[in-house]
Amino acid sequence: MATSNPSVFLLSVNGQIQGANFPEFDHLYCKFCFVYGHDWVPTAGLEEGITQITCKGKQSPHTLIWNFPLETTFKSTNPSGWPQLVLSVYGPDVFGNDVVRGYGATHIPITPGQHTRSVPMFVPEPTWRLQKFTSWLLGRRPEYTDPKVVAHGEGREGWFLLGFLPPTTSPPRSVSSVAVTRVRSQGFVTVSFHIMTKDMKKLGYDVGPSGAENTPGWAAE
Repeated sequence: MATSNPSVFLLSVNGQIQGANFPEFDHLYCKFCFVYGHDWVPTAGLEEGITQITCKGKQSPHTLIWNFPLETTFKSTNPSGWPQLVLSVYGPDVFGNDVVRGYGATHIPITPGQHTRSVPMFVPEPTWRLQKFTSWLLGRRPEYTDPKVVAHGEGREGWFLLGFLPPTTSPPRSVSSVAVTRVRSQGFVTVSFHIMTKDMKKLGYDVGPSGAENTPGWAAE
């Protein structure tokens, strides 16, 4: 009996948010989410999450360790809109308020196998003196109302919120948003990936050589 040709391919993403390097800050945690195109559908695992708070150790005074697991699976009909991992790192300021310490994003590796990515992080900077004064007065750094804009190339010219709400919350009418035109690089986050794909070659997409298959039908190194 002949087998039918697949109509979708699968992408399995496993790995860890290993840690970060923020020399000036400590006691940080990381929020993450996946951003993907309209043709992509998550079929298993978590699309977003938050790590534990971690602090620097005596043996590694500049390194923060999370080792937070990543595990999700997508299906799609074409590679357009290949998933990205968006990272947002937060920590306390001198007043004990949680403020953003960095945003960053990286595409999920296309080639099956083991990969490590060092993701550069950045923070939005107020452009005008009035914005800087307002940020200082409220005790809050500028934050994006939606961190996903980082994955769409809009992060460096997106919108941020000067207020007391988390960046995933819609701003109230009484709080104004202003355009960001400047950012500052700040820290790195290290992420490891183990990538497996299924049925991509059957649909005409060659993502590189594959080695041993740990699971029938899945390609991995």
